[in-house]
Amino acid sequence: MAGAEFIVREIPGEIRVLEAFMQDSRRIVTVNRGVVALVLVLPAVLFAAGCGGPAQQSGQAANLAGGDATSAAAPDTGGEPAFGDWLITRMSAETENLNPYTSSDAYASRINEFIFESLLERDNRTLDMIPELAETWEISEDKLTYTFTLYEGTRFSDGQPLTTEDVKFSFDTIMNPKVDAPHLRNYYKDVTACEIVDARTVRFLCSKPYFRHIVMLGSLEILPKHVYGAGDFNTHPNNRNPIGSGPYILEKWDPGQQIVLAENPGYWGKRPYISKRIFKIILSDGPALQALTAGQLDSMGLTSEQWVRQTNSERFTGQFNKFSFYQPYYNYIGWNSRRPQFSDKMVRRALTMLLNREDIRDKIFHGLAIIVTGTSFVDTPEYKKEIKPWPYDPEQAKKLLTEAGWTDSDSDGVRDKDGTAFRFELIIKNDSPEMEQIGTIFQNELKRAGIGMSLRPLEWATFLQQIDARKYDACILGWSMPPDIDPYQVWHSTMAEGTGSNFVGFSNAEADQIMETARQTFDREERIKLYHRLHEILHEEQPYTFLFCNKSLLAVDKRFHGIVMYPFGPDSREWWVPEELQRYP
Repeated sequence: MAGAEFIVREIPGEIRVLEAFMQDSRRIVTVNRGVVALVLVLPAVLFAAGCGGPAQQSGQAANLAGGDATSAAAPDTGGEPAFGDWLITRMSAETENLNPYTSSDAYASRINEFIFESLLERDNRTLDMIPELAETWEISEDKLTYTFTLYEGTRFSDGQPLTTEDVKFSFDTIMNPKVDAPHLRNYYKDVTACEIVDARTVRFLCSKPYFRHIVMLGSLEILPKHVYGAGDFNTHPNNRNPIGSGPYILEKWDPGQQIVLAENPGYWGKRPYISKRIFKIILSDGPALQALTAGQLDSMGLTSEQWVRQTNSERFTGQFNKFSFYQPYYNYIGWNSRRPQFSDKMVRRALTMLLNREDIRDKIFHGLAIIVTGTSFVDTPEYKKEIKPWPYDPEQAKKLLTEAGWTDSDSDGVRDKDGTAFRFELIIKNDSPEMEQIGTIFQNELKRAGIGMSLRPLEWATFLQQIDARKYDACILGWSMPPDIDPYQVWHSTMAEGTGSNFVGFSNAEADQIMETARQTFDREERIKLYHRLHEILHEEQPYTFLFCNKSLLAVDKRFHGIVMYPFGPDSREWWVPEELQRYP
């Protein structure tokens, strides 16, 4: 599994994309706080971004999530948290831009989490919504009106006040069909208007109740109207020079090298402990570990191989604490159902049965992963645990392919049907040895079954462009998820159009109805029943070959204190370094 860098923000609401084995965390998986975010493939560590409760005051990590911490704890200096020092971390891929609305990958979210703020955020411990920009909020009895009142004194990093004019501008921008944000817009489709009551009070009106209205409205990131209100929003120059109201500002972006955030000197809220955050762009896992052990990084996600075999020396464990935990994330092989090879569910099931996931879990990931069968987080009631993975069974898979009409009619060693040979291309992110290993194993198994597959590694931005344009056959990717998932973004048929997140083109009338009904079902037990049925449909249809929920594996320099393992992972905003251990000015 690729290393777990950290990714921020996935928690609140959307689903974001991640590398298949995410090394950070929305196009994973989350990222706009309430959405599902895409990630590469192996899990990266997604650091929760909520303000959370009080930070652990000692150097030893508190465990609220059932995760594991190894190595001796950092020295306990006692006293109050100190300000200062830098946190240098790794990013395994570089985002295209830092616009929180048009970017859908978790890497952008990881940066934007520190630059932009929303009306509400998640409590790390309870996962409830708590104040961020909004001091108070009210929900009408019919759950159709949501009123928020901003704190006094909120302002952007350029010194301009943040008012309800900016809140309305932000909402109207997302709802503008010309803005490239369909992955966000679907969550607000039943919000009919945003009304300014006064400079501090804003009201949202909804046409239908939705159990996540408070999450999505509360997690709306507020952009300055005076900055983003002019020009084309999708190609705005500030997409690479973001202006927000958060505790950090973009100091510089050296393409291909690093993104540097510095403390916002005019921040209206609580001053952050860490004065500078540097995200080093290191694509490969090996050089990243070398940078960590050389003191050029303070923290990074580890691969399974690194966790098991390369980071257990006295020297390493004397310098770093190691943490392992599961986060709401999964990876998968997505089949583009628009291609004739993947239009039949029996063929997709056969492909799943040609992949030996147990063997991959045990040999490549050293057992540090769970095989998944559906779209909800495996550790939540929404995931139907009674559904077992389709077994690895090459002979049965070949029978299914033959029954579906894919035979080798011309004896060239490759199955065909209606004049189309069963050959396809699997795209993966470059610099990911684990994905290449999985791809190669799969390639050999497919060849024995009469299917030709080629592997094409792509740089992350190019990878996403191919996905958004639907110019791919199959891909390995991952999703990061919020705690109260709404699968509509990923699976509803309307999300298959444009650059929506249903890029495999899944369409099922019963599934659509389930997701629409669930959105208006406030009783969680009733929603669980609906999502269990959706799980059954996805298992039957196999629009993805669901792979793993990999364990997130994290190494952190021992000079960092205040590391608390929350239910969805640690929150690096709480970390601090005692003055006598600080390394940077």
